Amino acid sequence: MKYLDAVTVKQRFCGPPGSGNGGYVSGLLSRYCGDAAEIRLMAPPPLDLELEVWQSEDGAVQLRNGEQVIATGQPAAGLELEVPSVIPYAEALAASERFIGHYKHPFPDCFVCGTARLPGDGLRIFPGRDSRHDLVAASWIPDQTLTDDQGDIPTEMLWAALDCTGAYALDFGPEKVLLLGSFNGKVNHLPKAGEECVVLGWSLGIDGRKNYAGTALYDSQGRLCGAAKATWIELKPTHAETLQRKQGLINTPETV
Repeated sequence: MKYLDAVTVKQRFCGPPGSGNGGYVSGLLSRYCGDAAEIRLMAPPPLDLELEVWQSEDGAVQLRNGEQVIATGQPAAGLELEVPSVIPYAEALAASERFIGHYKHPFPDCFVCGTARLPGDGLRIFPGRDSRHDLVAASWIPDQTLTDDQGDIPTEMLWAALDCTGAYALDFGPEKVLLLGSFNGKVNHLPKAGEECVVLGWSLGIDGRKNYAGTALYDSQGRLCGAAKATWIELKPTHAETLQRKQGLINTPETV
């Protein structure tokens, strides 16, 4: 394998406590794969630490922390996923008001869906049920703090925006904590800062602790910016409790 690059997942882009948001990290790695990529997360991505990107002869890439493989990626021919039609922005905005995370949230500091993140800091994508279409929906307006040096929304932000909505389509919450295992996505084009976007998520089925979901993001003209198919792993109760305890969401019993 040959060395390609060094990347750092900054604290701002966290997901669960102490690790990077899976969608954002997948998007970083997808940059070395092309518009369509298949990403697999192997370990929690560390924050504020220089990581290395390596590539094999067949085009597959690895994100490494020393000898540890954090994630793998490979180019994909496309994405086999049937996506729903876009819904009006006003409906997505109304669905966001029904976001369960407004009342209880396993990871309130998450860059994508965290309710503790302020405007201009997190993406604040809050998916709520839209029973009329049997899916979850969220409104999103990407802000200027997300743009690159050319003033564009970078690819990794689109991948991040496609992430958490799928988990909420699978009833993610304090009683069902999910972590992203694999993320297969395709980018058609990128939205612009200040544009009213709609994010949709729907269940693709459950097999034991493996949960499957699709997500899609549309721009203000109703064009499909990108879509993704994700595998989410449901944590065992003890592991989920440990993660929430790290955030102070569960009190540690006092010892006598």
